[in-house]
Amino acid sequence: MPDLRAVGGSTAVEVSSLVKRYGGQRDGIVAVGGLTFAADRAAITALLGPNGAGKTTTIECCEGYRRPDGGLVRVLGLDPLHDGAALRPRIGVMLQEGAGLYPAARPRELLRHLARLHAHPLDVDALIERLGLGGTLRTPIRRLSGGQRQRVALAAALVGRPELVFLDEPTAGLDPQARRATWELMEQLRADGVSIILTTHLMDEVERLADHVVIVDQGRLVAEGSPSALTSDGAEGVVQFEAQPGLDVASLAAALPGPAKVTEVSGGRYLVDGQVTPDLLAALTSWCAARGVLAQGLQVGRRTLEDVFLELTGKQLR
Repeated sequence: MPDLRAVGGSTAVEVSSLVKRYGGQRDGIVAVGGLTFAADRAAITALLGPNGAGKTTTIECCEGYRRPDGGLVRVLGLDPLHDGAALRPRIGVMLQEGAGLYPAARPRELLRHLARLHAHPLDVDALIERLGLGGTLRTPIRRLSGGQRQRVALAAALVGRPELVFLDEPTAGLDPQARRATWELMEQLRADGVSIILTTHLMDEVERLADHVVIVDQGRLVAEGSPSALTSDGAEGVVQFEAQPGLDVASLAAALPGPAKVTEVSGGRYLVDGQVTPDLLAALTSWCAARGVLAQGLQVGRRTLEDVFLELTGKQLR
């Protein structure tokens, strides 16, 4: 991949006290309510949240597609609304499910057209080869599979040699080989100095790729940090097990030695945070045995990012 190294300050995106409402200033729906975060250059920042949390609205404000009702948004040091003409050539945008592509165009035709709109584009044929699109060149985009359209959309976001790319669910619908190739490309982009804002529901993707994670819920920041910092959070170890839903987690926590926290992270899936010792495991299994509870799949390890996400945002579908 040719060098895409960016130059300039250390912050690619700055969002400060962002507010966005729909339906009126007084009685409208608050999609984003005072959100603040920053994304470094030459880094992958993952923006996570449940459906309806305000992620898409936030990204659209950063891309210049939405006008904030309050707060500050700066992208590569520029205002996305007032400096849009200067900013657009420097960013790439990949929407979900290949949205925004010309359905009648063929991939090479589209990418060559987009390349001609930029001063220093990537080599189209090299990009096609890197993303495994060689077998799609005679097929209109509307006839491609979902995974193929995803790869064309990624190529379209990158062909202009951007300093910053917004990737919305970039590996949704991809097979394992294409997903791994996309991960490797994103890592190469970061190594070349490109900044990436990633939205995804795939927590293993975030744990592998992200330098910084921003978790939002109901339009507000609930946590941020590196994946390792979020999953450690002071815990010295965790025990995970499965049993029937609705166990008395307060009673179980009280029965364990030392400070321990017990959470039902999803229906029938439990997480015990604390200093994991033989005494803790013995107390856990004794508590279960006394109540006729069969603890299945008991594992000692660390919290996953999915565990943290569910604890912070809740378990119910919205």
